[in-house]
Amino acid sequence: MTRPAPPRADRPKPGEALRLSVFAALAVPLAGAGLPLAVYLPPYYAQDLGLGLGAVGAIFMLTQIWGAVTDPLVGALSDRTRTRFGRRKPWIAAGAPLFVLATLAIFIPSLFGVARPGPAWLAAWLAAFYLAWTVIQIPVSAWAGELSGRYHERSRIQTFFHVSMALGLLLVLVLPALLDRLGAQAGQPPAASLKVAAMGGFILATFLPTVLGSLLLVKEPPAPPVASRPGSPLAAFASVFRDPLLARVLASDFAVTLGQLTRSSLFVFFVSAYVGRPDLAAGLFLLQFIFGVFAGPIWLRVGYRLGKHRTAIIGELVQVAINLGLLAVVPKALPLLLVLTVAQGLAQGSGNLMLRAIVSDVADKQRLETGEDRTGLLFSIFSLTSKAATATAVGVALPLVGALGFRPGAANTAEALLGLKLVFALGPALAHAASAALLAGFGLDERRHGAIRQALDARDAAGAAPAPAE
Repeated sequence: MTRPAPPRADRPKPGEALRLSVFAALAVPLAGAGLPLAVYLPPYYAQDLGLGLGAVGAIFMLTQIWGAVTDPLVGALSDRTRTRFGRRKPWIAAGAPLFVLATLAIFIPSLFGVARPGPAWLAAWLAAFYLAWTVIQIPVSAWAGELSGRYHERSRIQTFFHVSMALGLLLVLVLPALLDRLGAQAGQPPAASLKVAAMGGFILATFLPTVLGSLLLVKEPPAPPVASRPGSPLAAFASVFRDPLLARVLASDFAVTLGQLTRSSLFVFFVSAYVGRPDLAAGLFLLQFIFGVFAGPIWLRVGYRLGKHRTAIIGELVQVAINLGLLAVVPKALPLLLVLTVAQGLAQGSGNLMLRAIVSDVADKQRLETGEDRTGLLFSIFSLTSKAATATAVGVALPLVGALGFRPGAANTAEALLGLKLVFALGPALAHAASAALLAGFGLDERRHGAIRQALDARDAAGAAPAPAE
């Protein structure tokens, strides 16, 4: 059976794969930085550096609130930026030095002569890190959404980014495991500070060449005509939520991420306590990410056949089936768990991938209706829903299994372990089912998007754009 090819009008031009590879490689450090920030840095600062769980938890929570403020602001302002270097590149170039400095200050504070950083140091540099991350991430996402106006090519672009993000997460997961193995062979376990410093080094070693490659080698598409009377960023932010299609995309992405993070936050507990194999928890988690690298190209091929929203629905229903399959897993029985872990990896991110491509289509629709390009703003709001889902997953899943009697590291009753299993399986299954339901009958398909692009191209060729509606 031959592989499906994209429709002729959407087929990439010669050399585009190399350009996309260079550009998408920037997702390796940006995605790779997220894992240590969520998993390794909080316990390192709380325990090894003695700041305490309360102080560290408050600092990380406040910086997330800080991100909720800066994300839409950067998105809206980058949409309105007009320079001879482009709209997105100046923001990325401005954020890069701060990103480097903040990464060094957080991951390797000894380089600044600080042996034991206090709460003020962590709060200030973490706020700087998240600001720099936003100033880079939001314009990069918008730039990726603008590289092509072709329906299927946008899915292909997001697939390049999906693979790069999966590689970034995988490499960051492998790094501490590799250090542990080398330390075991040498009879000297690596210090926590060495692991954290190595992850910071990985982030910078991949960030510097990829950001330079993107800025110097990848051309930013020309900006569309500016509306004659653009509204304020605050008015634009408020108006985007009146679009029912965007509301469904955001709600669907919230549900996707909620399901993913619920599973991730309970994965180690499930394998260690319920299955009874704590020695395999890290390995199985890593296995899922290994197969996640191959998920993007698989779902891209499905998208060529069925379109974006139908592919997202199928991907979500597959994940519903995988999570319901976990109900059949019993203690000490590994084959089924192994199969479901591999399947989860191959289905990983299918919904996120297609939804990110759909955001660009919704931006086209809004530009046709309002005359304003809001691509950066829409991607910033998309980022906010993912952050909200991440906080919700951790804030609901862990207390819920605790309320059902589960205690990490302790002897648990059969009822408590059953509660853990039910939350681990049914929580993600219900979230992915909700995501699929939200996309049912989604109106912005390939045919309608093609009509929108034709209207936009005709208007842009005339050099005019309507003022936003009052």
